[in-house]
Amino acid sequence: MTFVITRTFDWTLVKKPLMRRPHPTNKSRSIILDAIGLALALRGHGWDWSHGVYIPRETRPANRRGFLSDVILSAALHALLCGVLHMAIRLLAPVQVRTLSGGSIFDEALPFRARYARSTVISVFGAFSLYAFLQMCYDACTIVGVLVLGQDPARWPPAFGAPWCATSLTDFWGRRWHQFFRRMFLIQGGYPLSFFLGKTGIVIGAFLSSGIMHHIAMVNLNERVTPWRMLVGFGMMAPGVLAERAFKKWTGRNVGGVAGWVWAMTWLVLWGSFIIDATARAGVYGGHLSVVERVIPGRKVVEGLMADLFERVIFS
Repeated sequence: MTFVITRTFDWTLVKKPLMRRPHPTNKSRSIILDAIGLALALRGHGWDWSHGVYIPRETRPANRRGFLSDVILSAALHALLCGVLHMAIRLLAPVQVRTLSGGSIFDEALPFRARYARSTVISVFGAFSLYAFLQMCYDACTIVGVLVLGQDPARWPPAFGAPWCATSLTDFWGRRWHQFFRRMFLIQGGYPLSFFLGKTGIVIGAFLSSGIMHHIAMVNLNERVTPWRMLVGFGMMAPGVLAERAFKKWTGRNVGGVAGWVWAMTWLVLWGSFIIDATARAGVYGGHLSVVERVIPGRKVVEGLMADLFERVIFS
């Protein structure tokens, strides 16, 4: 509902009709499919309003059969990865996290070092689990679009650009992480705050809007969760991005390379742990992914590895 309201408000203010980029010459124009695409396309790919949205480079086969085979394999592998990581989190996390009522990934009963070593591992697993889940869902939608609706594979470009390879926060949030809700966060927070703080307000407002929207999603699962963790987790990404801009202004160089990767991953894990903690408190990791977990090959091996990791990380 929030998405519909935001997009309606956005389109109310446009000064000219929204136009679709030219169709492939071998495809007939469908007004109905265009209307559906305009309403549901989160990134606006193929429409003139998507200007500024980064689209990752296509690496999948260009022919339809090869493209579909690649996407189906990707969906299966990411479903498996999501199930393995979900199971690993449940094995590593404090007992309360494994319930539908949720709990914190920070175990106050453990010593300081062990507590944050455990929460760091859970946060990393949680981030990769989220990536795998979103990629799996996008692959499923791609299969429906191309196989069932007969759409051109070019209308389904990659969603992610290997986010674990990001060499800066700007690279991570602007290019490698998905851009599905970029426009919505700009309309809700970035552009309004820019009237007061200029370009700085765009960054701060967009991340605060992201924090609020992610909190709303968690409230739907558990109404007892408080907003400050999501707001802190996403909100602190703004100072990091602004620091990179200041670095470029002072030195004339972009943040990058190995040092940039270490900086970006450290900042993401540090403040991302608040995001994963908020997710855990909402009870996201309380339920079993029963269908996925039951078909995971070598389930006992995964359980053994997690038990060994728990002993080494927490009690070493």
